[in-house]
Amino acid sequence: MLALAFAAPALAQSAARATPATAPARTVLVMGDSLSAGYGLAASQGWVALTADRVAKDRPGWRVINASISGETTAGGASRIGGEIKRTKPAVVVIELGANDGLRGLPLAQSRTNLERMIRASKDTGAKVLLIGMRMPPNLGREYTQGFADNYSSLAKQYEVSLLPFLLEPIALDRNAFQADNLHPVASAQPKLRDHVWTKLAPLLK
Repeated sequence: MLALAFAAPALAQSAARATPATAPARTVLVMGDSLSAGYGLAASQGWVALTADRVAKDRPGWRVINASISGETTAGGASRIGGEIKRTKPAVVVIELGANDGLRGLPLAQSRTNLERMIRASKDTGAKVLLIGMRMPPNLGREYTQGFADNYSSLAKQYEVSLLPFLLEPIALDRNAFQADNLHPVASAQPKLRDHVWTKLAPLLK
């Protein structure tokens, strides 16, 4: 009996050692502005939160960390990216920035440089990158609006990263999809944004 009493804990310890440890979850880091931070919405309603729910259900072993800040510019993102990468150690980085640069009429070259810094910082750690673009209203002039869109496409091509050209494409022409400011999508539009982003994000979660 004494032999069995001593043997049982030993066997349990051996079984515990034989059981493989659960691998830590791989991380998707989202660096965005108010469109990704869920401005005017409950925390659970934004497209990033909805994407996190889908990831938890459909991509076990992955998690989503939302480091988006309302009002963020590409300069702010470029200044934060190093610390966020160090903190979260992401396998995938989603960059959704630039809208606030455009609305303020900031120089295109400046925005491009900041986005490039973020892409390079991410790729230098081995992370995959999804670059999410925006579009500017025509009142800013054709040269500026075209150059703004070209920033995303040219950077994606240069650094061979995934590109979603326009985050708001599924809802852009639907006034009812936006809050009173005509800038930020309402809660009911967020699933469409989630599904739109998912077309480019899902292939990176392998």
